[in-house]
Amino acid sequence: MPEIKIITEIAGRICATPVQVGGTVADGDDVVVVEAMKMEIPVPSPASGTITSILVKLDDVVAEGQAIAIVAN
Repeated sequence: MPEIKIITEIAGRICATPVQVGGTVADGDDVVVVEAMKMEIPVPSPASGTITSILVKLDDVVAEGQAIAIVAN
């Protein structure tokens, strides 16, 4: 089962994590929401599968290109 890192394309603060480890996601489902410049930008899953790890928590500050979760399909 290949693992895929979910990467954020924007720097900001994690303001929501609508999924949990062990939960399933479809291609395009929101995994986390990043707040940047007073906007909330969802970070979608690039593939369907099961969330095996969430690498951030609420209020963490993330950088552009940072891995935020891992999905196995």
